[in-house]
Amino acid sequence: MNKYKIIVTSAFGLETCVKRELNDLGYKNLKVTDGAAELEGDERDIAHLNLWVRCGSRVLIKLSEFEAKDFEALFQGVYSIDWQNIIPFEGRFLINGRSARSALSSVPACQSVTEKAVIKKLQTKFKAERFPKSKERYIIMVSLNKDIAQITLDTSGDPLYRRGYRRAIGAAPLKETMAAGLVSLSCWNPSRLLLDPCCGSGTIPIEAALIAKNIAPGLNRSFDFESWSFFNSSALEKERQAAKAAIKKDFISNIKGSDIDRDVLKLAKENAERAGVADCISFNMRPANTLSLDEDYGVCITNPPYGERMGDMEDVEQLYRDFGTLFSTNPTWSSYFLTSHEGFEKLFGKKAEKKRKLFNGNVKTDFYQYLGQRPPKGDRK
Repeated sequence: MNKYKIIVTSAFGLETCVKRELNDLGYKNLKVTDGAAELEGDERDIAHLNLWVRCGSRVLIKLSEFEAKDFEALFQGVYSIDWQNIIPFEGRFLINGRSARSALSSVPACQSVTEKAVIKKLQTKFKAERFPKSKERYIIMVSLNKDIAQITLDTSGDPLYRRGYRRAIGAAPLKETMAAGLVSLSCWNPSRLLLDPCCGSGTIPIEAALIAKNIAPGLNRSFDFESWSFFNSSALEKERQAAKAAIKKDFISNIKGSDIDRDVLKLAKENAERAGVADCISFNMRPANTLSLDEDYGVCITNPPYGERMGDMEDVEQLYRDFGTLFSTNPTWSSYFLTSHEGFEKLFGKKAEKKRKLFNGNVKTDFYQYLGQRPPKGDRK
């Protein structure tokens, strides 16, 4: 099999989660930078990563990296890649771009130069003025940072948060990859109760249940690389079969989701059914201020409303006070809250043991972490 330089991208703040899960998947020699982890692998690794990465955003093949202080250098660097061996005549190639702290600061101009270089190289094989771009998709990314251009090919296609189970969402959706990241950053493991008292369309409980049952998050979706002529299609099928065999079909975990919206809870139940984890999650319509912590050593992970997102600010702040009251009743519980409200700790009534900056979409948030008493040694993971 061919060897590739592979990049797994991530949202800002989730790099440690991606590094940890890549280590758990057996990848040790990683180069981790802001928003990305780089490794080497073959076609089977590309298939494996697309199926199993929970917190990462995309799986890319790095094709080239070079200095580009002007458009001629960018053109020549892109042209040097063997595009004629990658993209067929009818391939639908799209150019995405970004630039930071570089002389070539116009992203549309960089995309245009990149596309011209790709077409010029394809014309060395295909004698055509225009290309139909009518069949399989090839997403090319040109990224410039400090005048260094990196050219990558996106093997995932649609971002990895599109697992395929969430056809309908609530008013303020949390991406599946971010939800998995919140679970990863917590102290929860499948032997403990997990509660999301503002579960919305169920993303956090569902991602936790996928972990508990060892279901590959990409098992029920497709990827762009499947249709590429130069890619060994059998690699993905073998990985899919292995992933199906690895599912803990009989494992039942204790995961609870509640919300005050009956309609959104219906969506949550439908999403859990499609994800194959409905047997692991109990969804209930219940206001957060009526909850009780009857079981010990539970873990709460939630993305509550926070004003900019939805709801009346007065109600939001009262909800935070109610959470503070609730979790003061049982010191064995650990609780985790994602919010952009800078006054959360004051409203909750306690300073968090840990706080991590994360971006929920384009909204800057903090992940407040309150650690309860540790379970007895025999009950720990």
